[in-house]
Amino acid sequence: MQLNEKIRALNDYPVEGVVFRDITTLLKEPEGFKEAVDALAKLSDVEVDVVIGIEARGFIVGAPLAYLKGAGFVPVRKPGKLPAETLSREYALEYGTDCLEIHKDAILPGQKVLIVDDLLATGGTAKAVCAMVEELGGDVAGLHFLIELDALKGRDVLKDYDVQAVLHY
Repeated sequence: MQLNEKIRALNDYPVEGVVFRDITTLLKEPEGFKEAVDALAKLSDVEVDVVIGIEARGFIVGAPLAYLKGAGFVPVRKPGKLPAETLSREYALEYGTDCLEIHKDAILPGQKVLIVDDLLATGGTAKAVCAMVEELGGDVAGLHFLIELDALKGRDVLKDYDVQAVLHY
């Protein structure tokens, strides 16, 4: 199976000029979902204590990746979704700004953390998560993405980290 053939491209979503890469068409097929998670797992063999999944599609690929790596899973969420004390970061998107939160006790000092999301665009979201991990004393061991939009140069924003992607557009 070619993973990229299972990903739907939607023009002008969520705003005009953006080509949205919709992975729901890939995830709905058991074989495609398995292949996507397996491909993420093969990006590096670094051992980690925790895998962070970024809301929302990062949860979908991050949780099974944490399971495969024998690591814990930590969700990073939109504001107001986590019940305990949180650390927050605002960041720039390809089409605006947003904010993310993590529980303050989610990452322990010295833990090796793998950050996972479905897509790397401008790098703003992932950079904000890296900053939160480091503020909590964690070590960013790498960032794995199912898709990287090369023209948006998100990798440049994350140049201090090991960035890996399964698919490139």
